[in-house]
Amino acid sequence: MEQPQLVIITGPTATGKTAFAIELATRSHAEIVGADSRQIYRYLDIGTAKPTSAQRALIPHHLLDVVNPDEQFDSARFRVLALNAIHDILQRGKRVLVVGGTGLYLRALTKGLFAGPPADPVLRTRLREQEQGEGKGFLHRWLVRVDPQTANRVHPNDLVRLIRALEVFLLTGTPLSQWQMNHGFRDQPFNTLTVGLVMQRETLAYRIEQRCREMVRDGLVEEVQRLWEMGYSPELAPLQTIGYTQIGEMLRGQYGLEDAITRMAQETRRLAKRQLTWLRAEPDVRWFAPTQRREITEAIEMFFERLAAES
Repeated sequence: MEQPQLVIITGPTATGKTAFAIELATRSHAEIVGADSRQIYRYLDIGTAKPTSAQRALIPHHLLDVVNPDEQFDSARFRVLALNAIHDILQRGKRVLVVGGTGLYLRALTKGLFAGPPADPVLRTRLREQEQGEGKGFLHRWLVRVDPQTANRVHPNDLVRLIRALEVFLLTGTPLSQWQMNHGFRDQPFNTLTVGLVMQRETLAYRIEQRCREMVRDGLVEEVQRLWEMGYSPELAPLQTIGYTQIGEMLRGQYGLEDAITRMAQETRRLAKRQLTWLRAEPDVRWFAPTQRREITEAIEMFFERLAAES
């Protein structure tokens, strides 16, 4: 049976994936499926650089605003929802663009997931209590010792993934990275073309700085306050991510707004570096500068034409 065709637009944060994908989708009669581990949360709009309502009015977007900030969400659930969305789009005769920088989600979608040990609620509770008792960063430092490859890809504040990685190691004695390597990610339901956007480090750093300032001007402080007023604890994992952490600390009086913006930019640069490290390890990514619009468009059209000729 012929494999469905899938174009992925990925790359580090702030490289212009959203705007370019909308431009491309408009010309290609396509819809967009998001692959961002924070944009799936409702009410987290400005701090996640979620497509605006005007952008979503131009092109249908899927897998945005899927769950509330206090709900659990993981790569396995993402894969199920993304597969459903993709098949629905294809059945309606449209093309699909998967857009986002969460490498684990992209790998889960295009190559499958390994069958690791089931969740252990008691162990997860103990690990969460250890992080609280020992202080922020304890679980990440532990993971660095037992599974440095996974630790390099997981942010120290991402408790969900830290706990899962340590849970796998403690239950099986084998690091998560080894499980993933043994699995080989050979379940490939799509014929894919993955386009990676990359730019000079100095240019990206400038764009990140400007984006952080724009987020504050657009109302990030008010967004964090509104989330708190809705009853969402600042200790929830989604509110421990970049932007929400720094603005939250600013609101609690730990430092001023300018320091918060500086810290946001610094953490975002580190995130971009981790994303690039992950994506560069993926063998099938074709890298372009965001300014290479014509070259990217030609590569995508050749991808569709080649597969059409072979079918």
